[in-house]
Amino acid sequence: MNYAKHVDELHGMDFQRPDEPVIFLKPDSSILRVNTPFYIPDFADEFHYETEIVVKINRLGRAIDRKFAHRYYSEVGIGIDFTARDLQRKLMSKGLPWELSKGFDQSAAISEFIPLTEAGGDIQNIDFHLDIDGETRQHGNTRDMLFKVDEIIAYVSQFFTLKMGDLIYTGTPEGVGKVCEGQRLQAYIGDRQMMDFLIK
Repeated sequence: MNYAKHVDELHGMDFQRPDEPVIFLKPDSSILRVNTPFYIPDFADEFHYETEIVVKINRLGRAIDRKFAHRYYSEVGIGIDFTARDLQRKLMSKGLPWELSKGFDQSAAISEFIPLTEAGGDIQNIDFHLDIDGETRQHGNTRDMLFKVDEIIAYVSQFFTLKMGDLIYTGTPEGVGKVCEGQRLQAYIGDRQMMDFLIK
């Protein structure tokens, strides 16, 4: 819930936006390597794509001050947080944790990483989008984040020690939707294609 319009599309205009970043974890088994197909699991009926800018942590850090957070990353990528939306709704309605709907195997598609300088140099001004079968479904810019990248890093590091290679998915803009077998997903940072894979 890091882009206002996405919060509105999921929860309605009257939903109170969070005062702090909303954090959940994915295990390393959730990683879907570059351009590997995503196979729709059979434990739920509605799997959604959520396209996000991802930062890779490059040094060990704990209780990081926001003004120093920029020192903990130098590369960015793009990722898709696949979500079992019907399962998530069921879990949330019962007040239960919703990791099962987010952290399942291969639920975290990830691109290769590029130096931040190649993405324009400003972590809070990165344009990105997702095309499905040649049609743009999501388009966002990191300037529209409710919580900025450095703020997220500072917040998370109060609770978890960040280690080299940790990946932080930074939230998705509006336009999330269901994936279907046979679709082709292509994700971009600016005009640079970062991902190109199939739904099976």
